Amino acid sequence: MVEQPWRKRVYPLLGLLTTVALIYWNFGVKFKLPILWLPKMNFVTTNSTHFVFRDDDGINESTMYVNGWNSYWLLEESIWDDSRKRVTEMIRRGAQMGMTVCRTWAFSDGKNPSSLQISPGVFNEKVFQGLDFVIAEARRHKIRLILSLVNNLDAFGGKAQYVRWAKEAGANVTSLNDSFFSHPTVKDYYKNYIKAVVTRKNSLTGVKYSDEPAIFAWELMNEPRCISNSSAPVLQSWITEMAAFTKSLDKNHLVTVGLEGFYGPKASKRSTINPGKWAGLLGLDFIPNSAVANIDFASVHAYPDSWIPEADMRQKADYLSHWVDSHVTDGDHVLKKPVLFTEVGSSLRVNKGVYNKDFLLKTVYDKIFESAKKGQAGAGALIWQLLVEGVEEHYGDQFSLIAWDHPSTYKLILEQSCRLRRIFDKGEPTRGLVHKDPCFGLKS
Repeated sequence: MVEQPWRKRVYPLLGLLTTVALIYWNFGVKFKLPILWLPKMNFVTTNSTHFVFRDDDGINESTMYVNGWNSYWLLEESIWDDSRKRVTEMIRRGAQMGMTVCRTWAFSDGKNPSSLQISPGVFNEKVFQGLDFVIAEARRHKIRLILSLVNNLDAFGGKAQYVRWAKEAGANVTSLNDSFFSHPTVKDYYKNYIKAVVTRKNSLTGVKYSDEPAIFAWELMNEPRCISNSSAPVLQSWITEMAAFTKSLDKNHLVTVGLEGFYGPKASKRSTINPGKWAGLLGLDFIPNSAVANIDFASVHAYPDSWIPEADMRQKADYLSHWVDSHVTDGDHVLKKPVLFTEVGSSLRVNKGVYNKDFLLKTVYDKIFESAKKGQAGAGALIWQLLVEGVEEHYGDQFSLIAWDHPSTYKLILEQSCRLRRIFDKGEPTRGLVHKDPCFGLKS
């Protein structure tokens, strides 16, 4: 048999490319190699109350219901080479459970070694490269990220750090953290931060964040709250302004607020759904906050163990069921937008720990599954939160777990991922990835 001349040219090239790819995928950015191939992903958008993305033909739309998780710590663990393996492992294991969306912090403000923004508009490039790594790893595993841009709480700097910066610069700003939502200097700081993040070009992939389909959405703030309802109009204006500003920079990605879902005092019929009177005194109102034109989907959190701690397990489950139903109904009939439960947490430290956690999580999962079967606005849920070995002490809280150490919870998460997917792909395994498909062979 005579060897074809083209083989002499093609085989060495294939060998070289394969070697380069293997080096990158096995050793990552330690060798500072660019990513030569990126898995194809499509941007997620909305069609009324559904998340959708275009199929490969660019014509037909596919509806997407989300099963996902929170790991807020990915950025901090991505700063140093020796801890990046934990980020890779978390994203890999999330994908192994069939999950498709991870929510994490894209902020860290202050003068700490791990801070992304050291002072207004001044960034630690090494930390920024950590965020590059998180996004690159998500893309590699076909996971989409919800990136939160600032914290309401003081952890990682938060809105309090912005107010301190303004005071230190001589701005006439009160020490009350609600100034974050109203003072022009503070708002300019935040806008500059949004611009720096949204327009950044990933140092590993060469893809601008605004052009990166592995980003699912920008979240304006993690759990915004005000000192009192007197600040409610200011918060409403802030949401309107910041959502529009973000969209002016990035028309590819969804934007959400980051709300917990509490109803304000004007929503008298719905305020009874709140976990207590305290929830209606925080300057929030789920419907008008979520109805802002440039807010693409509503976000809701759920923590029955901490919101109604004196209730027994059945009462917590009943409350959770009504909480989900109320917000899904609002999404369908009032907002006309998807509703994503971006934090669903239950404690391992109460009686029957894992059993109770599974029971409450399943309550939400079943509601989302019913919503998906009926084509309703309950578009998915993200468990709070998942860890990997080696980060428990630093990032763990009473709602955190290493899922694979709890087989019943692991199975529950995997089954939710798979049954949501089967609604839309008729149970067929992922094309060309049967051996890697976590749902392949799993019974309905």
